[in-house]
Amino acid sequence: MVSKEVVVPCGIVLITYVFLGLWNRRRRLPPPPGPGFRELDLKALKTHPWLVFWGWAQKYGPIFSYSVLGKRTVVISSHKISWDLLEERSAIYSDRPFNWMGGELANRKHNAFQISTTDPKFKIYRRLMHGGLNPRVSRDYLPIQTEELHTFMKELESKPENFKQSIKRYDGRPSLSNIRFTKRVSFTRNACAIILKVAYGYPMGGYEDEFVNIIEEGFAITADLATPGKWFVEFFPWLRFLPDWFPGAGFKRYAREMKEKLALVDEKPYEWTKKQMATGDYIDSFTSKQLLGDTSYIDPSQKEYVVKWCAAALYAGGADTTVSALTTFFLVMELWPDAQKKAQQEIDRVTGGNRLPTLDDYDSLPYVRALVKEVIRWAPVAPIGLPHATTQDDVYNGYFIPKGSKVIANIWAITHDEEIYPNPSVFEPERYLGENPQPDAFKYVFGFGRRSCPGAHLAEQSLFLNMTNILAVFNISKPKNPDGTEVEPPVVWSTGITTHLESFPCDIKVRSQHLLASIH
Repeated sequence: MVSKEVVVPCGIVLITYVFLGLWNRRRRLPPPPGPGFRELDLKALKTHPWLVFWGWAQKYGPIFSYSVLGKRTVVISSHKISWDLLEERSAIYSDRPFNWMGGELANRKHNAFQISTTDPKFKIYRRLMHGGLNPRVSRDYLPIQTEELHTFMKELESKPENFKQSIKRYDGRPSLSNIRFTKRVSFTRNACAIILKVAYGYPMGGYEDEFVNIIEEGFAITADLATPGKWFVEFFPWLRFLPDWFPGAGFKRYAREMKEKLALVDEKPYEWTKKQMATGDYIDSFTSKQLLGDTSYIDPSQKEYVVKWCAAALYAGGADTTVSALTTFFLVMELWPDAQKKAQQEIDRVTGGNRLPTLDDYDSLPYVRALVKEVIRWAPVAPIGLPHATTQDDVYNGYFIPKGSKVIANIWAITHDEEIYPNPSVFEPERYLGENPQPDAFKYVFGFGRRSCPGAHLAEQSLFLNMTNILAVFNISKPKNPDGTEVEPPVVWSTGITTHLESFPCDIKVRSQHLLASIH
């Protein structure tokens, strides 16, 4: 009989041998195929990366990868693979790549979009935002949404030719001139006004509103700090230790300046809300609800810090995405007038044409609900979303995905996949109706797994209210030339985390004076 003294050590050796063998075998597996360094076009990736990725997916398959200076990026262009990895394996695919320029030097690593899943505050952020934005609580914000929607429609009626000022896009304000790039910035007054009131109880003053300018500047700065390949410190982190005065350390001085500007995004509206609450005269909002509500799961010393970051995330995430979707809505309504007519007929059947549609009509308007989904699918507001990162090594379909890989879901490619969305370039709300509806685009557009957007329900509610009311009151069509021919609107997209249509002409006419007069 073999003694314990022999069996135990031999067993340990055998287990170790097998473990190391399997580990080495995994690491010997190839990464997902993809373009080599010479094929990479970093300049193209800075403009319309979703289209570049889509082109590579045609060549290399629905999951491919590439490496720059040892940093591997994995790109997913399939609904199945995105579900398999970002949903089913979300425990290891929900982190964020660390951004040295924006995260460390500009001090944005604790914002709700960038915070690591390993940070103890991550779960607190998620719980706070889900609690403050769930479907039940979202209805509390309905009066705010309705009030601002009515203001928006009055502006469309009084100056329809200036709809781009209500859905307004403009070049950067003077405050942006110090930033070393030019970027077209766009916002919807209605969207900004709604989300400012929801987040802070702040009544927006106008197009030149101070808080709107602060957040627009924040969007531009954030995009600049996250520009792929622009900052050498991302590839050589030791550069962050260079003294500010050292030649070539201008990026540190720039980051410090941007840090101060970005701090205004979080602090200024938050402090305004606290002052209003101190007077007792304030509009109920996400911030006031969280400060006054039961948040016993948060360390009291951390409560204001957490609420401040979450409120900023609500505004930064909500305003720009709603802007993009509403702008697209106006474009597709003039490009596909039959879809507009079908939606208007359904609204008239439900309301009798005698009242404005409300959220209570949601279940009675299946075609309009489908139209909202199709707007989001046809032009996803964030075509490649925010990148994920792996927290440990993984193997998928025989490919090795190392720990720390950046993982990007090409949402645009997924929502234009002909296998699940036939004729994807055609705007067709009917694809979500009938016995065999196509997948709901909201499953992809608002993120995946633990990084899915907690405000998705509020966003859908806002889009539904805006689109139904606009369709009830207005007709949207292509403008006409003096000779009577229609003006074809250009379809040109800006780049950024959230993409926007460049300026296009649009003709907006009142179809129901009675409904418009009912707005107080």
